[in-house]
Amino acid sequence: MKWLLAALAAALIAGYVLWQRNSVKTSYVNGLPPYTNLPGRDFILERDCYIFKFKSRDSDWPYFASHATVPELPAEVTQVNVGKDFPDARILGVLSIGDHFRIASVRRDQSRTETRISFEVALSNESTRPYPRLDAYWIMDHSPEKDGNAPWILTSYAVAIGKE
Repeated sequence: MKWLLAALAAALIAGYVLWQRNSVKTSYVNGLPPYTNLPGRDFILERDCYIFKFKSRDSDWPYFASHATVPELPAEVTQVNVGKDFPDARILGVLSIGDHFRIASVRRDQSRTETRISFEVALSNESTRPYPRLDAYWIMDHSPEKDGNAPWILTSYAVAIGKE
């Protein structure tokens, strides 16, 4: 009986360690110095994008991008692909050139292997959309992060409007 309890305790400890090892800590960093001026910034899309989710990893919100930054997506953005399953992604919807969005919050996801900064964005007509928030990770320029600066939206995807 002692051995059974010891084996059960060892299994529980091993499970806890494995769970901790693979966990991701999410925090909202809107108030930290490089990110304070980002929430509330408005943008206009400069290219059509898919709203999608990857099959291999879960995310809080669907992503949006095109084939240019996510090769797993079809090259041409069309409504015909909405609802279709592709090998690595599921297409949920389409955003069109001229759609407006604003950065709602800046999120940092930390795991043992990486730290990812992402923008949660809200579409201007979010009440009529099936997905109230989207994740802009795949349309962001992450190169400024190397120097401790905030990432930005790629200008090939969207341009900022309003305040600087």
